[in-house]
Amino acid sequence: MSGHSKWSTIKRKKEKTDSQRAKIFTKMGREIMTAVRESGADPSSNSKLAAIIAKAKANNVPNENIERVIKKVAGETGGAVFEELVYEGYGPSGVAVIVETLTDNRNRTAADLRHFFDKNGGNLGQNGCVAFLFSRQGQLIVERDNLAENAVMEEALEAGAADFITDDEVFDIRTEPADFLSVQQVLSEKGYSFLSAQVAYIPSTQIALTDEGDIKKMERLLDMLEDNDDVQEVYHNWSGADA
Repeated sequence: MSGHSKWSTIKRKKEKTDSQRAKIFTKMGREIMTAVRESGADPSSNSKLAAIIAKAKANNVPNENIERVIKKVAGETGGAVFEELVYEGYGPSGVAVIVETLTDNRNRTAADLRHFFDKNGGNLGQNGCVAFLFSRQGQLIVERDNLAENAVMEEALEAGAADFITDDEVFDIRTEPADFLSVQQVLSEKGYSFLSAQVAYIPSTQIALTDEGDIKKMERLLDMLEDNDDVQEVYHNWSGADA
């Protein structure tokens, strides 16, 4: 099985500076906090928390940071309440973009995102305007290193993976959303570590940008979105990000 993976989008995140990594840690803490408040501090009975912990570890968030946030939120009353909102829009030349946010002020977040899209040749759209161009899939990215492709594929499929995509640098293991945690846990127990581990929006089609101005606008749009405190994840179907 082979195909096009989103490794370079993930690699883009891995190459962030120390200050940007600190921001990622803060965003992951916000996700953990929200999951604990919704359904409790035990990941064995809170599947959302378990999935976020897997994602946090793939983002190199230390275990002690994760445990600290869980204990802090479990023992507190009150505090800021964050709302999960998903925004959809178009970047330059019709690139489809989905933005997952956690916010305590939806008016601020909507205004910020609208500004980012408008400033970079795109526009923020209505819910559903681009979602049909994506599917929700579990995605586990494993660095190739010296791993044997056939062995990894066999163990991934035995664990319940739906697809196995190869890349020059990584293996991209896909699952049904409902199977993500079980596949992740089985492969973790077999000793695999992940460069990325989450249920993501995977584009069904890709758009190439050829105009240099559009490319710069798209890069700037992604930077502005990823740098915003309320934005948790950004998904798009720009093929140029994988070049």
